[in-house]
Amino acid sequence: MKKTWVLFLALFTMMALAACGSDNSSSDNEESASGSSDENWKPDQSIEVVAPSGAGGGWDTTARMAAEGFEEEGIIDQGLGVVNKEGGGGAIGWSYIAEKSGNPHHMFVGSPPLLLVPLNGQSEYGYEDFTPLANMISDYGAFAVHKDAPWDNLNELFDDMKDSPDDITVIGESSPGSMDHIQFVKIAKAAGVDPKSVKYVSAQDGSTMTNLLNGNADVYSSGVTETIEQVRADKIRVLGVTSEERMEGDVVEDFPTAKEQGIDETFINWRGFFGPPDMSEAEIAYYEEKFAELNESEHWQETREKFAWNEMYMESEEYKEFLSEEKESMQELLDELNIQGE
Repeated sequence: MKKTWVLFLALFTMMALAACGSDNSSSDNEESASGSSDENWKPDQSIEVVAPSGAGGGWDTTARMAAEGFEEEGIIDQGLGVVNKEGGGGAIGWSYIAEKSGNPHHMFVGSPPLLLVPLNGQSEYGYEDFTPLANMISDYGAFAVHKDAPWDNLNELFDDMKDSPDDITVIGESSPGSMDHIQFVKIAKAAGVDPKSVKYVSAQDGSTMTNLLNGNADVYSSGVTETIEQVRADKIRVLGVTSEERMEGDVVEDFPTAKEQGIDETFINWRGFFGPPDMSEAEIAYYEEKFAELNESEHWQETREKFAWNEMYMESEEYKEFLSEEKESMQELLDELNIQGE
């Protein structure tokens, strides 16, 4: 009986030790798998890219060309679908992505309105609420007038604005205090125009060019790309663009900069990609690598040339620093215009 009892205890002890070893091994394996998975994260389902606007325009075009490049160049194995979330100057799209916290299979295209719209109180979400992944390009503003307008350059326009600001209407697609308004004000201020005197009208229904051509507006503040076709058709003239130097490419090479007209100011329409809140370091690193690869690809080089975009790649941390500095600059302009967020 005693011998049986001793054998039973020995067997029980061996089983317990084996179970502990199995548990530890299982735990170690799980941790190892988890660590390996995290370090080498990659998407396991299709990726949704949100353009916080309707079809056409900068956000939509950037999203679609990037998705096309990732697939054509074989940079990302999973499919990428572009979805338009229009409204609120971008705020509807931002709100949608904010609800995808921790899900790295969603992203959106952002540009200066991501700073300006929250600052002027039209959105509860700003760039700090998302995960900057990479900036990809820089675009610039253009100030266009009807081909028969009385001004041949920006200085003539701004001189008239100083004398009779109420007689000159500037139109743009963005809301007051957002990009089309602010890029014009920034250049006009550098030329000596009182920012608060600028008569800006927002036409978010896509009627800006129509209003310029039929005489309901005098100046169209927009992106360079949006002016090219009407310049080719000899219906409008571009008095100036906001780039540091003359741009390269058919048509745009003829657009004078504000700087070469003696106005020492620029405005950069940067454009990049943001993920939802709470992405891991491994997920961020994955997208940084893929966007860097896209930036160097033949597809993206051709895309930049096609749309007269400049290269402006920034990885996540550099992008955050840039956005912080840009936000301060935008806040100063909005303060001067007395446009305050709630």
